[in-house]
Amino acid sequence: MSASDAPRLDLLKALGDNTRYAIYLELARSVKPLATADVAESLGLHVNTVRPHLERMREVGLLDVQSDNRGAVGRPQHRYSLAADAPSLGLEPPTFALLARMLLRAAGLAGAGGEDAADAGREQGRIDADHTVGRPCVTALVRELDRLGFDPAVAGDDEHATIAFAHCPFRELAEANPDLVCSLHRGLVEGFLETVGGADVVDFRTLVDRDPCQVDLVVEPA
Repeated sequence: MSASDAPRLDLLKALGDNTRYAIYLELARSVKPLATADVAESLGLHVNTVRPHLERMREVGLLDVQSDNRGAVGRPQHRYSLAADAPSLGLEPPTFALLARMLLRAAGLAGAGGEDAADAGREQGRIDADHTVGRPCVTALVRELDRLGFDPAVAGDDEHATIAFAHCPFRELAEANPDLVCSLHRGLVEGFLETVGGADVVDFRTLVDRDPCQVDLVVEPA
């Protein structure tokens, strides 16, 4: 059931509980889906307290749930996020998404291409990297991608690394215009590594190529 299909009273009842409301706010503020343990730790609650509240909100259509696809041993971990049609409660800035869509359209009408977007992304990546101090390049990049909401997972060895993006905070825009949006993301990664040093991008696979998207790196010897 989606939030738009659920009776409004059911939605209000689901959010009428103080704990559920606190959980909902936590998920609304997060740039990426959260596991039960993440929510519990953030709110200082036991996971067994949080789990039934998450399930109740999922049942009435307030939350979406996805299974972690990182291949860990044991039962897959569930990660929760607000459903696309869930009420915003005034927390999210809907004008930001509107602005992003208009800017992408303006860029397209102006003839901007993927490399133009990548150049803009590289500039931002260099700015973001200036705040990175004393961390290995791959670790620093993973932390930055996590901060931006890409929910990265890294695999590899001392010479090569692959970072997969389990969640794309720009997915709706990327699906509509992958050349510009995915190139922005690629440029962001390239600019970040160019400034931090220690690794180079050898391949950047977008949602056009695979799901999840991922970047392959070659790591310089320490």
